Amino acid sequence: MKEETVNKEHHKMIIEGELTIFTAADTKTRLMASLEQYSVLEIDLSQVTEMDSAGLQLLILAKNEGVTHDCSLSLTGHTTAVLDVLDLCNMLQFFGDPVVMSS
Repeated sequence: MKEETVNKEHHKMIIEGELTIFTAADTKTRLMASLEQYSVLEIDLSQVTEMDSAGLQLLILAKNEGVTHDCSLSLTGHTTAVLDVLDLCNMLQFFGDPVVMSS
């Protein structure tokens, strides 16, 4: 995972590779720390190669914790792997982020 601070309020996390049960614990720790520290958090999913239900649960947790911590959370760069899980679980509207489909 790569991280970059856009400015003192805006942080960007780029998740690389798997967003699965095998990476969820480490990813959760970093996400929760960022949600507490910044008022805007962008999660870039453009490098996610695989996502399972643990990855989905983590994104749901992040969205809910963002509300609790008054942090605006957005998901960007949805890959096919991410879209497949979100669509299968009917969760695209829950996150409310624009999704650009490649042709």
